[in-house]
Amino acid sequence: MNGPFPLDRHILVVSGRSSFEIMQKALAAQLPIVAAVSAPSTLAASFAAESRQTLIGFLRDRRMNIYTHRKELNSPE
Repeated sequence: MNGPFPLDRHILVVSGRSSFEIMQKALAAQLPIVAAVSAPSTLAASFAAESRQTLIGFLRDRRMNIYTHRKELNSPE
């Protein structure tokens, strides 16, 4: 009970592609941001947009593509 819960201030990082199922599980866990090293599926991007999740793809080196809800991210200029 003293672990990292709730997860609403955490990010899920996956080593492959973001799928619809990954986005569903992240939403159920109340994870607001999902990042992947590959492109998300079209269905994952649609679901993320509808459920107001931030979806990041092509997370490599110091670059990324933000597909949905950019406002969730705060980055130094």
